[in-house]
Amino acid sequence: MDIHRYSNRYIIMKVHSVELVKLIKKERVVTSSEVAEFFGVSWNTAEKCLMELLIDGKIDRIKKVGVNLWLMR
Repeated sequence: MDIHRYSNRYIIMKVHSVELVKLIKKERVVTSSEVAEFFGVSWNTAEKCLMELLIDGKIDRIKKVGVNLWLMR
């Protein structure tokens, strides 16, 4: 993988993280699919951004059958 391509992806994910926190604060609870649709990215990309915020301690996840619910901590 080209280093510049990796850098661009990292920057895009950080921008998405800031906007994602704003979205979750506004909506209170979001699903991974809603985030993917809102940002125009794949479900996997949305899930990855959400998991990074979870690891950073910024959001919480509630696992339900067939869906992940994300909310502010």
